Amino acid sequence: MAIGVYFSPPSVNAQQYDEVMKQLAAAGAGSPKGRSYHSGFGPADHLMVFEVWDSQADFDAFGAILMPILAKNGIDPGQPDIMPIHNVIKA
Repeated sequence: MAIGVYFSPPSVNAQQYDEVMKQLAAAGAGSPKGRSYHSGFGPADHLMVFEVWDSQADFDAFGAILMPILAKNGIDPGQPDIMPIHNVIKA
């Protein structure tokens, strides 16, 4: 079952976000298996993330790569909201 994952960390700025994205790409996880959508959004001094994943298992596998990168960059992602996806409309 597809899931939506929403992160609203206490504070992540655009520079931190961009650095994490670079490090994920360098680790081969820029476009991980099972993630069909990613959006980083909000004001430049407080970004949030919304993603759509094919399954909880795919998201968990990505977390094994993501979490050490976030820790290395001093980012506390907080507890994400994880919800089942009811419908997706693509352009």
